[in-house]
Amino acid sequence: MKKLILLLSIFVLLFACKSEDEKNKTIDAAETKTEVELVYLSFGDKITDVNVLPKVKIIETYKNLKAGDTVIVKFIAKVNEVCQAKGCWMRLDIGDSEAMVKFKDYGFFMPKNIADKEVIVHGKAFVAEVSIEEQRHYAEDAGKSEEEITAIIQVERTLSFEADGVLLIE
Repeated sequence: MKKLILLLSIFVLLFACKSEDEKNKTIDAAETKTEVELVYLSFGDKITDVNVLPKVKIIETYKNLKAGDTVIVKFIAKVNEVCQAKGCWMRLDIGDSEAMVKFKDYGFFMPKNIADKEVIVHGKAFVAEVSIEEQRHYAEDAGKSEEEITAIIQVERTLSFEADGVLLIE
């Protein structure tokens, strides 16, 4: 009888210790998890979120470009505006100004409801001069009034970008 009680006591003791260890492991795993996994919607060519230039670096890059210069970059920015006709262009917040983004070979479009969301874009950054007609076309696509459209009367130097891939941060 003593042997049975002793065996039963050892069994209960071992079982209790094992349960406590498993609880501690669960807590430890939850405490050490520090990374938050971001979810992206991908458009165009497949790109990653690795080696993305911060806003400060892309501003510096654009400041150093002259009309006709191009550079391949990947950066993150907030979407200010999207073409409301088809999603065929977007304007990104670049510090004091905006970058006008079009999509390589007109190969993909962005959702029209992504203003104020962040995107990672990969492609060709350049400075361009935008004609009056093209500016008016963009204003029309953006749903501007007739007065705002006819007020466009001079060629504009603009920060431009031809994206071959975009990640939309959900």
